[in-house]
Amino acid sequence: MSSIKIECITKENNEIAESPVWDEKESSLLYVDITGKKVCRWSSVTNQVQAISVGDLVGSVALWKSGHYVITLGTKFAALKWKEQVVTTITPVDNGKPNTRFNDGKVDPAGRYFAGTMPDEVHPHMMERKQGALYTLFSDHSVVKHFDQVDVSNGLDWSLDHKTFFYIDSLSYSVDAFDYDLQTGKISNRRSVYKLEKEENIPDGMCIDTEGKLWVACYNGGRVIRLDPETGKRLQTLKLPVDKTTSCCFGGKDYSEMYVTSASVEMDKEYLARQPQAGRIFKITGLGVKGVPPYPFAG
Repeated sequence: MSSIKIECITKENNEIAESPVWDEKESSLLYVDITGKKVCRWSSVTNQVQAISVGDLVGSVALWKSGHYVITLGTKFAALKWKEQVVTTITPVDNGKPNTRFNDGKVDPAGRYFAGTMPDEVHPHMMERKQGALYTLFSDHSVVKHFDQVDVSNGLDWSLDHKTFFYIDSLSYSVDAFDYDLQTGKISNRRSVYKLEKEENIPDGMCIDTEGKLWVACYNGGRVIRLDPETGKRLQTLKLPVDKTTSCCFGGKDYSEMYVTSASVEMDKEYLARQPQAGRIFKITGLGVKGVPPYPFAG
């Protein structure tokens, strides 16, 4: 088995880097800096980062069949034309809750954009509870709300047979599964498949590999864990040189590289001196598994 290598690939200390997604066409990693209010793209060819300011808190970014990108911006789904640096609203989510914002999101195997909300507050201990919800943007730009009473809507992905939807509400400290209907996008029969242990801390972003195992970034846990959703067992722990690991995805030419985002928010100078790479992006090679390419939004 090849040895695992973890390297920091960017120089910028993002406030809250999140939602990494591999853009195969550009040989690049897309991600957002939520409170930095920008969408970023790191090129594996030039090792340079381009960033576009989008004017509001941006929770996630996804590929679009049109060649542009879709993002969750504030409380709306929006389109981002990269070359033109233009953002346009697709559909606002009118949830009657002015102090919420979109957080993580991902496109499902049928091209629908799933994304959830949370209170607009970076201090979890000060948050008003159960203010979030999970939504889906369909290709005709209609929106469905699946459920509310969410604390911090976070990581999400789908099983390889497209029959199960995996989901994280961070403050439940659980990775949950739902029955998933690929034809309609409906989800049902929620259950927990893994409860995080104390030292793993807060479950955040998530992705799946080609063996059907889940990888979960642990916020304040400084690690990414690999889980078997069938047995509920943790299979592997990858420790990173930063505490605030936020999300992960696979990328690279054959999707054998893992990319991990991190945050530097709420860190004082002393903390940052100990963890100077906080908020940067990491690449992990030698895992011996590959990921599933991201699905583009079909709208």
